[in-house]
Amino acid sequence: MQFENLHSWDLSAREAIALQKVLAEKVEVHGGVTHSLKRVAGADVSYRRRGGQFHAAVVVLDCHSMSILETATASGEVTFPYIPGLLSFRELPILLQAFRKLSVPPDLILADAQGVAHPRRLGLASHLGLWLGLPTVGCAKSRLCGEAAVPEGEKGSWTPLYDDGEVVGRLLRTKARVRPLYISAGHKIDLQSAAEVVLHCCRGYRLPEPTRQAHLLSNRVRTSCEARTEQ
Repeated sequence: MQFENLHSWDLSAREAIALQKVLAEKVEVHGGVTHSLKRVAGADVSYRRRGGQFHAAVVVLDCHSMSILETATASGEVTFPYIPGLLSFRELPILLQAFRKLSVPPDLILADAQGVAHPRRLGLASHLGLWLGLPTVGCAKSRLCGEAAVPEGEKGSWTPLYDDGEVVGRLLRTKARVRPLYISAGHKIDLQSAAEVVLHCCRGYRLPEPTRQAHLLSNRVRTSCEARTEQ
C-alpha cells in the first residue's frame, strides 16, 4: 500500500498544533460509503509496559462476515512526547509503517482514536485519513472534548456530542447496558454513516470487530516482544 508524504514528523509541539489547524481545513466530513464497503480495517497501538517501545497493528476484515483477510504490524521507539490533543504525532508514524505493509488498501478504517471530536478538529483518525486518502472513523473509548448526555441503555441508542455549540460526534451505545463509545467522522465520511459502520461492525462486544481485533493483535505483538527481551 503506497501513499504520499503529507508532512515531516520532525516537529515541536507548537509546530504540531499549528499544522493541525492547517490540516483540519482539508478534512471532509461528508460522504456515505456504508453500502459499498467490502474491506474494513481496524488500527490500534500498544505500548510496552517498560521502556519507550510501541507496537502498531492493522487488521483488515471482510465487511460482511467480519472474517480476517489480512494483518500487518510494525514496532518502533516512541519519539514524540505524550501531549493531550497531539496523539497522532506520537502514533501515526508507526501506524503508517504497518499500513504500508498491506497488499490491498481497505475501503474504510476504524481507529481507536478521535476523528473531528478534537479541540482543533484533527484527531488521529482524521489525520490518518488525510495521509491515506481513505474514509476513516474515530471510535474512541473516552472523551477528549465536548459534552454529551448519557444515551439510553439499548444497543444503537445515542446522544450528540457538542463542543462549543457544534456537533462533533456521538456517544453511541454499541452493546446494551455497556459503556458507550465516542464516535466521530474522521475523513471522507459523514457522522451518520460513521455511526452506521460502527454498529454494523459490532458483533456482541463493546468494541467494533476491526478495532477489537487490532487491539488484540497489538497486545500479542507487545507481549511477544517483552518475552523475547526478558529471555
